[in-house]
Amino acid sequence: MHYRNNMFELKAKIRNKKEAGRIPAVVYGHKVKNVMLDLDEKEFIKIFKSAGESSLIELEVDGEKEKRPVLIHELQVDPVTDKIIHIDFFQASLKEEVEVKVPLIFEGVSLAVKDLGGTLVKSISEVEVKALPQNLPHEIKVSIDGLNTFEDRILVKDLVLPKDVKITAKPDEIVVSVAQPTKVEEELAKEIEEKVEDVEKVEKEKKADDIVDEPKEEKPAPEKK
Repeated sequence: MHYRNNMFELKAKIRNKKEAGRIPAVVYGHKVKNVMLDLDEKEFIKIFKSAGESSLIELEVDGEKEKRPVLIHELQVDPVTDKIIHIDFFQASLKEEVEVKVPLIFEGVSLAVKDLGGTLVKSISEVEVKALPQNLPHEIKVSIDGLNTFEDRILVKDLVLPKDVKITAKPDEIVVSVAQPTKVEEELAKEIEEKVEDVEKVEKEKKADDIVDEPKEEKPAPEKK
């Protein structure tokens, strides 16, 4: 793995046949012909852990003179082994803005949590941003140091963004806040109560279905004298 000029570098080769230790991939994009590739599994995992889906990667394909600026668009994962079995790369134009989701990293200490026993409530874990591919951030850091009371909250408009990066979410949307201890306990108790009620309802319906009306025995008519 290499990192140069705010860009990660990754090598790939044209796919000919399936090889052990290599992941099949495809590159596509606007006015770009689809190219079938494969790349080293270990190298890709290193890149993915560092770059994620929002950092630009220079893809060096064997036999091509120019490197391809790409974003990791989609991963296919084996549901049993959790191994990556296919990668979709999107070849981006460095002159056109793209929209991608960027994770939020929460840092610092909230006094409302530390001293008042509150619970940190992360309403958003990632935001969609719009920027030129080379300006896309890998992550956005959120300081929770200012959450000193249960009334304090951080909104989308409070996020500190790199230059030339815009967020598409609503400015007044809550990113993170602190819930009071009693409120959290009440919500948990309510959830438990609702689950118990659901279970009891199901059991009652099941019992009702299991009850079968037994036919009444007819008494013999009295003999005539």
